[in-house]
Amino acid sequence: MKKRVVVAMSGGVDSSVAAAILKQQGYEVIGITMCFGTAVGDSSTSKRPACCGPEAIRDAANVAKLLGIKHYVLNFSKDLEKFVVENFLKEYISGRTPNPCVLCNKLIKFGSLLRKAKELGAQFLATGHYADKGFDKKLGCYLLKKAKDRLKDQSYFLYAIDKRILPFVLFPLASLDKLEVRSLAKKYNLPVHAKLGSQEICFIPNADYRGFLKDRLAKLGKIIKPGPILDIDGNYLGTHKGIAYYTIGQRQGLGIAYKEPLYVLDINAQHNSITLGTKDETYFSGLEARNLNFLYPIKKAKLDLAVKIRYNQQEVKSKIYLSKIPSKTNFSDITAKVIFSQPKSSVACGQAVVFYDKDIVVGGGTISKGVK
Repeated sequence: MKKRVVVAMSGGVDSSVAAAILKQQGYEVIGITMCFGTAVGDSSTSKRPACCGPEAIRDAANVAKLLGIKHYVLNFSKDLEKFVVENFLKEYISGRTPNPCVLCNKLIKFGSLLRKAKELGAQFLATGHYADKGFDKKLGCYLLKKAKDRLKDQSYFLYAIDKRILPFVLFPLASLDKLEVRSLAKKYNLPVHAKLGSQEICFIPNADYRGFLKDRLAKLGKIIKPGPILDIDGNYLGTHKGIAYYTIGQRQGLGIAYKEPLYVLDINAQHNSITLGTKDETYFSGLEARNLNFLYPIKKAKLDLAVKIRYNQQEVKSKIYLSKIPSKTNFSDITAKVIFSQPKSSVACGQAVVFYDKDIVVGGGTISKGVK
């Protein structure tokens, strides 16, 4: 009897090839496209397709028909609002920069969707993520690992998932790079073989996150107010449009004329102010993190690992000091202090810091503070 797998099909080339690979491997494949009930804009005005829009649903359905697999469109809009959007609004209004993809992966794709897959009698949930997993015989557990394609590797966005679900997850693209994926898409005659990838936040119409914040916060009775722009000595430089519109390290759109480029160094929600400084002043020696999650067994409070503080930034070797040794599954009361081996710029509160041991994802957390 064939093993049943649900594939999260976004309508893009990656998830389409993932479904095709699993079908060829002999699985009974069911495609599910997650609909979030949000206005994602008109992809006809952009070179890149709108994620989760009508075009994406249509493309996923066409691929499923070509592969001869069942395909369903399921509405997860309530989960998105509860688990992701509410946090997104709260973080920005508090002067932090959230990472909605981390929460979506943890609570929706590998939470709500995985539960739905099990309800459908599936043994596995598969996605088009560029990530990998492997079973460690010595530890007796599965580990999350980087994908072969280091440039496309998405393990950074997966650090927060529950390690107990790893036995039920498949990453069919783990050993492929992007060129190989497109080549397979052409081989399988998939209609999306040349389709560009979506790079937007799926619930933000036309990638206008500032407009989204303004509209949604206004509906909640929260008005984004202008405030002072200061230098590091507290001197007034100008007026910002609202702290929710800025992020640590931002250079563009500051509206301040100065003898050299300025960057956002600090966002103070209490005083509704932002502080600017030069490039040299954006560097931090480390950070503090909370909301930790570990996918690898931790037996000591001091760790020597590589860390990544943004998806598109290079890792840096670091020393990690945990407030205590974590138990097997409960990390809620643990914090971490990370000291970089070399200074890193633009440490943004709210973003993810992820810990790596070579290609293994050890864990990570949410940046709560930069350390100078």
